[in-house]
Amino acid sequence: MLSYKHCLWFRFPYWASPSILGTYCLPGGQGRPQEIPFVHGIQDYLLIQKDETNWVTFKRQPSEHHRLMSRINKNVILALLTLTSSAFLLFQLYYYKHYLSAKFSQWKTSDGDWRPGKSENGAGLSKSKGSRIGFDSIQWRAVKKFIMLTTSQNVPVFLIDPLVLELINKNFEQVKNTSHGSTSECNFFCVPRDFTAFALQYHLWKNEEGWFRIAENMGFQCLKIENKDPRLDGIDSLSGTEIPLHYLCKLATHTIHLVVFHERSGNYLWHGHLRLKAHVDRKFVPFRKLQFGRYPGAFDRPELQEITVDGLDVLIPKDLMHFLEEIPHSRFIECRYKEARAFFQQYLDDNTVEAMMFRKSAKELLQLAAKTLKKLGVPFWLSSGTCLGWYRQCGIIPYSKDVDLGIFIQDYKSNMISAFQDAGLPLKHKFGKVEDSLELSFQGKDDVKLDIFFFYEETDHVWNGGTQAKTGKKFKYESDCLCSATDTCFPSSHCAGLSL
Repeated sequence: MLSYKHCLWFRFPYWASPSILGTYCLPGGQGRPQEIPFVHGIQDYLLIQKDETNWVTFKRQPSEHHRLMSRINKNVILALLTLTSSAFLLFQLYYYKHYLSAKFSQWKTSDGDWRPGKSENGAGLSKSKGSRIGFDSIQWRAVKKFIMLTTSQNVPVFLIDPLVLELINKNFEQVKNTSHGSTSECNFFCVPRDFTAFALQYHLWKNEEGWFRIAENMGFQCLKIENKDPRLDGIDSLSGTEIPLHYLCKLATHTIHLVVFHERSGNYLWHGHLRLKAHVDRKFVPFRKLQFGRYPGAFDRPELQEITVDGLDVLIPKDLMHFLEEIPHSRFIECRYKEARAFFQQYLDDNTVEAMMFRKSAKELLQLAAKTLKKLGVPFWLSSGTCLGWYRQCGIIPYSKDVDLGIFIQDYKSNMISAFQDAGLPLKHKFGKVEDSLELSFQGKDDVKLDIFFFYEETDHVWNGGTQAKTGKKFKYESDCLCSATDTCFPSSHCAGLSL
């Protein structure tokens, strides 16, 4: 049995909270002080018996084994922390990819389009009642503020943004059945982009300066682009008068591009080239990303309809497909007014009654032909003498006695002749074949003839055939190939892509 004096009861260490309690009993009668090693946490301590009742505590230097274990423990803890951080980062990436991106209900398809609604694998987005997904995006907030501004000032703007209009066109049934405020997801205006484009017919704008001030008071930073009015170039006293062409209103990182449409004499709408003057900040917005303004454009006057998109009431072109098809072919080539004036200073213009009647009839025939070909979906250009009259004297050559158009043979349609006849233009001549040198002539009123030449593409040039009506002789006319802004090949000796 061990005696009490050989048993140690201790509270160790006394500064610990809570203290560690324990009892150590040692064999007695040894005649020497006793030692008790004790490890608390990672620190090594030693209790040494000073006499039968007193003990002294010493902190011992760690042994090599303990140092190694300490380093191993630290490395293990560091590895665990690194692993935990990596796992958390991967979770964040997974959350963003599979949850946040789905909440905006949009994705980029293999063909580069942004589409709302279901993903490409068919998985839909579950809608939580009362939630409004995506409506905190800067794109939607900028569009909402802009619509509030234009509505309060009775400014009838309409949406012309190609990206948003394409989405609306692809999902028109969904949009048509959506009422104001009933949507819970932002599927269209929240698509990532730098600009949203709207348009305005300038003659309907009553309070331009007041609108500009209110826009800035609402937080927009606005830039106004003005330039010369080309409609006045032929009038010396008014030449140089500037008109507004574009407004750029920036809210945070998103910009509303307001394209100002002006009426032209051919009953179409025209917008000008966005040219920056010397004092304009080139870093105000990424100008190169603008969809409109790289060059002047011409559009048919669109009929408008009101729809609700992402909870906002907006006006859009009623014939969306036609408007979207116009955009890539809308480049407008202005007439060379100065050169035309110089031409008429050297060669007097024919202002006889006969010449004036011919010009009137030729313009009417040209408009009728353009309308007929538009219904057929056939692109065309001014050709031969009609093109020369536009280029040289900004008009129609009075002694030409006909109207000339060019069409690529691949755009020929079998119902073309009947379409012109239904429009009141009977077929007068048909020369050649579809495979070679096709030419059609239709008789207009007042003895004005419409000639349509069909062009054939080769590797490095294009050509069209001609047949002399009286003798039947055939001719082949070759032209170098030029490319328009839409990478379409046109004969260099003809007027391509002109708006009538």
